[in-house]
Amino acid sequence: MSSRYGQLFRTPGVPALALAGWVARLPSTMVIVGVITMLSLTRNSYSLAGSVAATLTLATALLSPQVSRLADRHGQSRVLPPATGIGALALLALVLCNRLNAPDWTLYLCAAPAGCLPSIPAMTRARWARLLEGQTLLPTAFALDSVLSEIAFVMGPPLAIGLCMAWFPEAGPLLAALLVLFSVSALLRQKSTEPPAHPDTPDSRRPALFLRPVPTLALLMGTLGAIAGTIDVASVAFAKAQGSPSAAGWVLALYALGSGIGGLAFGALKPAMPLGKLLLYCCAATAASSAFIALAPSVFWLAAVMLLSGLSFAPTLIVAMEMVEKAVPRARLTESLTWLVTGIQLGVAGGASLCGLATDAYGARAGLNLTLAAGVCALLIAAALARAPSGKRAIEDAPHKSHEMEP
Repeated sequence: MSSRYGQLFRTPGVPALALAGWVARLPSTMVIVGVITMLSLTRNSYSLAGSVAATLTLATALLSPQVSRLADRHGQSRVLPPATGIGALALLALVLCNRLNAPDWTLYLCAAPAGCLPSIPAMTRARWARLLEGQTLLPTAFALDSVLSEIAFVMGPPLAIGLCMAWFPEAGPLLAALLVLFSVSALLRQKSTEPPAHPDTPDSRRPALFLRPVPTLALLMGTLGAIAGTIDVASVAFAKAQGSPSAAGWVLALYALGSGIGGLAFGALKPAMPLGKLLLYCCAATAASSAFIALAPSVFWLAAVMLLSGLSFAPTLIVAMEMVEKAVPRARLTESLTWLVTGIQLGVAGGASLCGLATDAYGARAGLNLTLAAGVCALLIAAALARAPSGKRAIEDAPHKSHEMEP
């Protein structure tokens, strides 16, 4: 395992990009949970907190692909500063409105433009593809990137909640907004890894969502996000129903640990099989482990199964990202990767909401069963994708017609 990662870190530019990418990711994991905690503490309304967070999530899903498209066209160094500035200022305005006890509608008004914050996972992965273009170490870099994401997702939410509780209710989102400004500036200083700007062409005006296999993979990412969102809610509900509410944190931590271990191990390997078949195997493992989650008789068994289930989560993401990197033109890579990230975000939000409704209506076990349903959907999508041609990246700057789907 150490050999491939050793080669990776000996490559010029890799350590700096890894650190800058991780620091830039951390605030993105703090924003939503920080806003929810802030509003629940000051407005005493979980419905308001949830709806404002949902507004921010939906705005991000709509706006971040457009920011990434502009980054592909004009370069990250020209697009990220204004996009980050608008998003961070909107988030700071949201904090200020809450502090001044402004009317509820102002919170929604500020949450919407905060969706302009760039998709850091897509930006950093596009930089990895630029830095390691044509090298066999790129899958290892994607694996490292996924592990760093897991670390950020483990650290970010508790940090945001802890700051809101220990200091003042606005501390979490306030620090997230300031960290966004600092971390994106640090990322932009990595000039050698920035993908080149690609001129506007008639083909590039169509959304990358129409490039094969982006829509199918975005849908697949939605099912994986639904698994993660369902697990977040179902674990808390199941642990509470079993009389051990504090154990939910350990259950979720073990899932993240399993994903991190799986990502590291996968990055050290060099599988020879086609990516479509590899994705199918990863999704099969995800579906199988989801069945065990649904059948877990106790919190202890749920924690053990979560560790095993997490092992296949990061490898699935890595393979999907690599499929996009190989299939789409370089001029559309950042936007294409952003659609996958958007799929995950929408899946998490939808899975958590649906799981909450199912849990309220039918109990904690129903929430765990939704994890299995999402896992089966992921397997079916992967099976369809394995049978379909994924396309081949064009050598030219503009995409070939064979990449595009009919509207």
